[in-house]
Amino acid sequence: MSSVPEGPVHRVVVPLITRGPRRTGSGQAPRAAAGGVSGAGRRAVLRAGDGVRIEALYEPGPGGGAGPAIVVAHGFTGSVGRPAVRRAARVFSRYGAVVTFSFRGHGGSGGRSTVGDREVLDVAAAVRWARSLGHERVVTVGFSMGGSVVVRHAALYRDGAADGGPADGYRHEGRTEARPAGRMPESAVRDPDHHPARSAERVSAAADAVVAVSAPARWYYRGTAPMRRLHWVVTRPAGRLVGRLGLRTRIHDRDWDPVPLSPVEAAARLGPTPLLVVHGDRDPYFPLDHPRALAAAAGRSELWIVPGMGHAENAAEETLLTRIGAWLTAA
Repeated sequence: MSSVPEGPVHRVVVPLITRGPRRTGSGQAPRAAAGGVSGAGRRAVLRAGDGVRIEALYEPGPGGGAGPAIVVAHGFTGSVGRPAVRRAARVFSRYGAVVTFSFRGHGGSGGRSTVGDREVLDVAAAVRWARSLGHERVVTVGFSMGGSVVVRHAALYRDGAADGGPADGYRHEGRTEARPAGRMPESAVRDPDHHPARSAERVSAAADAVVAVSAPARWYYRGTAPMRRLHWVVTRPAGRLVGRLGLRTRIHDRDWDPVPLSPVEAAARLGPTPLLVVHGDRDPYFPLDHPRALAAAAGRSELWIVPGMGHAENAAEETLLTRIGAWLTAA
C-alpha cells in the first residue's frame, strides 16, 4: 500500500451479523463496549459491500427514529471506542441519533485499512443501517481520513447514481480483501452488494449532508512532517508492523489499483448535497489550501477556519462540535 490520502422501519438490507459479542474477520471480538462506550445503545456488526465486518453502535437521539441520524467517521488509527469519538457522539446526540463505527482494520472491525479507499463501503453500510432503523434523513461527519471518506462516499452514493450505488464502479468480487475493479462509465455502475432480485428492497446509502473536519483535499501529500511519518507507517513493512502493534491498526500492503477519486474531485460531484468544511489554522498535517480547495470545488459549501485548532477529533472542542451539530440539523 503506497498511497496515503492527503415511521415504519425499513427492511434491513445491511446484513446484521450479530447484536452481541462475536469474533470479526480480524479474529477479534468487537470492542464497542471499550474505551468509554456506555451500555446504552444498540451494538451490531454490519457487513460492508465487499464482505468486511464492521463493528457499529447506534444511540437514539432526542427525536427517536423520527429525527435525523448522524454517522460519525473517525480518523486513521481511531475506533468506535476512542474517547474523542465518544465525546463527539455525546454532543451530536443532542441533535439526532448517532451511529459510530470502526473502519476496517481498526478496533474490532475486520479486514485491513486501505487508508481511505474501500472505506467508502464501511460508511455506506453505516448509512444504510441508520436508514433501516427508520431515519429518513442521514448526515455524515468525518474527521481527517474519515473526512476524505465521507466526501467521496457522498459523491459516489449520491441520489441519481444507479441503485444508489457508488459512481466509480466498485463491484463485489466475493472476497474480503479483493481490490476494486477497474473504473466503469456511470451507465454501468453497480452497488458493491447489488443483486437484481433485491434491488427494490434497497435502502439508500446516500448522505443528505456532509461535514469534513481536518480532511485532505488530495492524495500523496507529504508536505508536513506528520504526513511523512504517516507515509512511512503505511508504505513500509516495518511501519505497518508499528501500525499493527503500536497503533492497533491493520494496514493493507497493496497499492491502490486504481487510484480512487480524490476528495477534491469528489467534492465537485456533490451536486446539491450541502458540504461543511472545518479546519484548524494550526493543523500540523494539512495546511489551509486543503480545506479551501474542498470548499471551492463543491457547489454548495461552507468553510469554517477555526483559530487555534489542531487536527481532527482530538482537537475538536465541545463548542465546535455543538456548532457542527446545529449546522447539520439546519443544512
